[in-house]
Amino acid sequence: MTFWESNGEWIAALITLVVAIGFAFVIDRLIFGRAGQLAVRYTDVAVSRAAATRLSVVRRLVFVVIVLIGVALALSQFEDINRLATGILASTAVIGLVFGLAARQVLANPLAGILLAITQPIRIGDTITIDDRTGRVDDLKLSYTYIDTGDGQLMILPNEKVVTSVVFNRSTGDRNAPPLAIVWVPLAADLAAARRALEPLSPTSVEVAEITPDGVRLDIRGPSGLDRTQGSGEEAALRGRAHQVLHDAGILAPPETG
Repeated sequence: MTFWESNGEWIAALITLVVAIGFAFVIDRLIFGRAGQLAVRYTDVAVSRAAATRLSVVRRLVFVVIVLIGVALALSQFEDINRLATGILASTAVIGLVFGLAARQVLANPLAGILLAITQPIRIGDTITIDDRTGRVDDLKLSYTYIDTGDGQLMILPNEKVVTSVVFNRSTGDRNAPPLAIVWVPLAADLAAARRALEPLSPTSVEVAEITPDGVRLDIRGPSGLDRTQGSGEEAALRGRAHQVLHDAGILAPPETG
């Protein structure tokens, strides 16, 4: 018996799996990647946010489905597994019930991600508040939502929690809506001096959003009427300018101790 005859099942399974993974990468990069670039380039902010949110979830879902189909086809190359599958199908209802109960937590997050992509209560680039934490939606994946809190931390939430929690969406999707920058200053900082230092930025408002033992969080709304075709880029620029003027004014420096 030749090598190919004795290992035909493994070779066929490996080829099937490699082809499936390669096809998934081609679909992800050539089709969804190109579609994402066009959505950002040729549409306004509201549409591009919606398109980016849907594409972010759909492209991952399609990738996973193609790979799973490839794995199933690869396993079907083995006669022993085919005979086992035939026996399992005889008790499909029981197996399905047991699997569904055992995998509820695993399946809940992807299903919640699909729901978020369809209904879009939040979108990539939106500023939201959830569980008393405010930040910008940095990415929405199949199982998790990534939120940039603006203080150097990245909050990662299971999609099921996002769907079942009360979420305040502070973004209107209007390109003329003032960008929001979140900046933290020391607890002992002079807030009146901070407001004066920020005046050259012509902010719409400067609000004290939160006070903790670690510092004071300022929510700074930039000038209204800006062309925000760059999405969250305007917010990042405002955050950088606000940090710079506060630093130059000595607001961010720790208080001197004598």
